[in-house]
Amino acid sequence: MINEKIRDKEIRLIGQEGEQLGIMSSREAMKLAREAGLDLVKVAPTAKPPVCKIIDYGKYRYEMARKEKEAKKKQRTMEVKEVRLSPNIDTNDLNTKANQARKFISKGDKVKVTLRFRGREMAHVNYSKQILDAFYEKLEDVAVIDKAPKMEGRSMVMFLSEKR
Repeated sequence: MINEKIRDKEIRLIGQEGEQLGIMSSREAMKLAREAGLDLVKVAPTAKPPVCKIIDYGKYRYEMARKEKEAKKKQRTMEVKEVRLSPNIDTNDLNTKANQARKFISKGDKVKVTLRFRGREMAHVNYSKQILDAFYEKLEDVAVIDKAPKMEGRSMVMFLSEKR
């Protein structure tokens, strides 16, 4: 809210240099803002009494937009990368997949490790947990288990993320 849109009887006023001008009526504050050739902007509407500041509103909006853009730049979306294994995987293949997962995790992505069963492989589900455990042991220094290995249909799934 700016200028005449501020309807509160009493407000706490902050001057253009950031100094406290105290609690006063919104009319008096509006008069001070006009004398300075600036706008009266409500910066903390939930405070008791609301806090208003004498500033150039256009400049204030520009600064807020810039801060928001800067914050957006710093945040990163987390992707979920998938590594597929099979129950009869050999140790070298497991090492290759683990190195691939290590790259994903070091970039900050989550890794979904899927162990797919086809046909008669479903008879040996109990052995497959050991494969996922061995896979995790290779990544233990950089990763932590988000979601423990669990059967989902014809595949066993485990989620890993970066260790903090």
